[in-house]
Amino acid sequence: MTGTPVVEKFKKLICWMLPKVSKFPKDQRYLLVDRIVQLMFDILERMIGVVYAIKGEKRNMLRKINLDIDKLRYFIRIAYEMKYINLKGYDYFTKQIVETGKMIGGWYRYLNN
Repeated sequence: MTGTPVVEKFKKLICWMLPKVSKFPKDQRYLLVDRIVQLMFDILERMIGVVYAIKGEKRNMLRKINLDIDKLRYFIRIAYEMKYINLKGYDYFTKQIVETGKMIGGWYRYLNN
């Protein structure tokens, strides 16, 4: 267990999101759901990897995490626009992902000092 707050926060977001995506229409299970779930687990794996990486690798890994978070935002926006998640769920997800992004940004700035 890494114990890093951003990793724990994102893990909780995954645990919140998995039951939501399981309710998406069946025709989206191999399209949007797979993309969302895979991307979330990729982000989590990268976050854990940053904890154990050497300093020179961490900045590049954090940039990739930021890119993946941005992709995830778009996929969730699509899910909201298609009415697969409601406004309350979309707002919660957006708040959590913005906070996660800020934490990643802080981590990146810390490494540049």
